[in-house]
Amino acid sequence: MSVVVVTGATGDAGRAVCSALLTAGHLVVAVGTDAERLSSVDASSRHVVELTDEGAARALADAVRAEFGPADGVVHLVGGWRGGQGDADFVWLERRILTTLRHVTLAFHDDLTSSEHGRLVVIGSASAEKPTWSNAAYATVKSAADAWVQALASGWRKAGRAAAVTLVVKAIGDDGTSPGALADAILPLWSRSAAELNGARIDLTPPTKGTDR
Repeated sequence: MSVVVVTGATGDAGRAVCSALLTAGHLVVAVGTDAERLSSVDASSRHVVELTDEGAARALADAVRAEFGPADGVVHLVGGWRGGQGDADFVWLERRILTTLRHVTLAFHDDLTSSEHGRLVVIGSASAEKPTWSNAAYATVKSAADAWVQALASGWRKAGRAAAVTLVVKAIGDDGTSPGALADAILPLWSRSAAELNGARIDLTPPTKGTDR
């Protein structure tokens, strides 16, 4: 049984992941910014936290340790999408995608490093791998987030226990990877070796019609 923190828990993906992890016997800490929506998420514990605030992220890690002990996993599902290139688009994306990722991983870094099976799971974007002018801000911020995750993986490679994993999707929902499929991909990560997973980018984009994959 692992202690797994799921951020962005009130979205469709977060709800599916929390339910799947809880059913599998994990202790699940659901994190969101809306108390009413969070109250209906399947979880062992729920915390309303604004993760763009570094102090709040560190307080969350302290609260999890006090309640269940050090975290064994973080599934980071906070994100968002906007097209464009302007400052307003870039700042909005940077705060939601990169700032929250940095704050959460710094807050839980030592716990995941010392866990026998620490796992960080983040969502990568297939569209960000092919940047266009129309999605310039999004692709730039996602690329920075990917670099942060790979840096974490580099640091964990020596320890050989923790692993940073990126699940690559085109989208989550009807036009891409279903929340259920995302949850199914996350569940086995605690039973696979860190050496196999650390730094991996696992492609969950559905195959194009008429092609085999």
